[in-house]
Amino acid sequence: MATKIKSDISVEEKLRALYDLQIIDSRLDEIRNTRGELPMEVEDLDAEIAGLEKRVTKFNAEITELQDEISNKKESIKNSESSIKKYVKQQDNVRNNREFESLAKEIEFQELEIQLAEKRIKEFSAKIEQKNSLIADLNDKLASLKNHLKHKKDELDTLIKETEKEEQFLLKKSDEFAKLIDERLMKSYNRLRSNSKNGLAVVSIERGAAKGSFFTIPPQRQMEIATRKKVMTDEHSGKILVDEFLAKEEVEKMEKLLN
Repeated sequence: MATKIKSDISVEEKLRALYDLQIIDSRLDEIRNTRGELPMEVEDLDAEIAGLEKRVTKFNAEITELQDEISNKKESIKNSESSIKKYVKQQDNVRNNREFESLAKEIEFQELEIQLAEKRIKEFSAKIEQKNSLIADLNDKLASLKNHLKHKKDELDTLIKETEKEEQFLLKKSDEFAKLIDERLMKSYNRLRSNSKNGLAVVSIERGAAKGSFFTIPPQRQMEIATRKKVMTDEHSGKILVDEFLAKEEVEKMEKLLN
């Protein structure tokens, strides 16, 4: 038998499809709730690890820059030492005191350059040591977090595998029932579900009130809901209402389907 298109189905069929969809989505909520905070914990741990790894990468890049600076300073020292040797040699061949003093000043300047370069090398080396210490601490923390993440992922994977088959079946059925409902009504259903703490968008009437509500629905309105001629909502919560007999029939039908 071909699947009916949305325009071909009656209001009652839409209500039944909506209530069936609610039963399925509520069961999916239950399955996902058994996982508790695990998915969020895994996500948070992934984000924390990524942040720490980014810091390690940044520190390593800074260490490389500092090592380049040290190499430059060492090269500068070599150049200064080479210049000093040259100036000392030139002093042996000067013609007067003026030239000797001029070369002496050049030698003194190069010696100061060497002292300054050596000071910078010590500073850069201290910074490298400090950053290596920070990296070591971060790596220890990363190892601990990654181990913790593995346990959490294993725990989550176990929970997912336990309900994977049922969840896939429910998702398929959820999609099938959703196709029977027009776009406007589906938007309302999804909006109501997202705004509801318990995820209920479609509820039955129980003891004269919408399920979970203390506000009594007038008898005439209850009779109108029972006719199933149009989609009606609760005045207080905005949830879509179905009569208790339709709800009972659909619960029994869905129990057989899901079992």
